[in-house]
Amino acid sequence: MSDHRPTTETTTDEADVVDLLLRQHALIRDLFDEVETGGDRAGAFRRLVRMLAVHETAEEEIVHPVARRVLDGGEDVIDERLAEEHEAKEMLDRLDQLGPDDPEFDKNLQVLRAAVLAHARSEERYEFTLLRALTNEAERRSMTLGVKAAEAMAPTRPHPGVESATANVLLGPPVAIMDRTRDLIRKAMGTDG
Repeated sequence: MSDHRPTTETTTDEADVVDLLLRQHALIRDLFDEVETGGDRAGAFRRLVRMLAVHETAEEEIVHPVARRVLDGGEDVIDERLAEEHEAKEMLDRLDQLGPDDPEFDKNLQVLRAAVLAHARSEERYEFTLLRALTNEAERRSMTLGVKAAEAMAPTRPHPGVESATANVLLGPPVAIMDRTRDLIRKAMGTDG
């Protein structure tokens, strides 16, 4: 029997950044389902944490700055998304510290899920649809390459307070190195969840 668990790796061939991000949103929904119902709850949660951290960093570095520039009222739209991302990172960080065995985990996971899915719907409605309409195919292909590069260098844990493109570029690489080192140590010790 093959393993069909969602993966945090972006191995898609989407050339359009909007298609890529929509696919990642679907993957995030699947990972929430897996954490709630899967047999390897700790492993599923670890993949969810990583996917959310990497996905949000790439959006903050690549997608939001373009949206801020091209959308009518882009400053306000993106400021709202960044506030949502900050709140979600704080919740995810608390959950990550608690771990899936904590008695409060399920309740907190439901709150996080509701916040993350509401955030994704807002991005899809107020940002992605308009990005597709206001940018051309070449710009969106270029953004896809940027998102994939940002994901390759992104931290693998939530870091509340690092939501702007500038903060991600300045703080992201050293934090990513620490996160990825911690991931390797956990894996080597057999505690990677």
